[in-house]
Amino acid sequence: MDMKQVYTQIVMEHARHSDHRHEMDDATASERGHNPSCGDDITLHVKREGDRIEAISFTGHGCAISQASTSLMCELMEGKRVEEAEEAISAFLGMIKGEKTDEETLEESLGDAVALKDISHMPQRVKCAVLAWRTLKDMLEEEK
Repeated sequence: MDMKQVYTQIVMEHARHSDHRHEMDDATASERGHNPSCGDDITLHVKREGDRIEAISFTGHGCAISQASTSLMCELMEGKRVEEAEEAISAFLGMIKGEKTDEETLEESLGDAVALKDISHMPQRVKCAVLAWRTLKDMLEEEK
């Protein structure tokens, strides 16, 4: 099985089922992300303790890319310090823009979220892939 097939499988698994898709009653912050051009609409729920993201979840709907990207981001961010989360967001956005291409470095920073790297070649899907990441970035900046 080549890497593109593995990446496709990871994306589809996260789009169909995510352990992070649920309301969070004890969230310390929630933020809605909406992409009016395609209808993707998510709400991130974050429970922070100090400078650490203790838990993160999401609700909402959208295309397979937006839902998989949101799920992968939640999986990656849980337990991270805010500074680490901001670095991962920067790495992801750079990967999607095609500015960061070193796959080994990206895998270290992003784990399975590197499965979305080929989105950089599909401009019409970029907004879908970055919705959750930009929403979390905005949320973390508001809480500083």
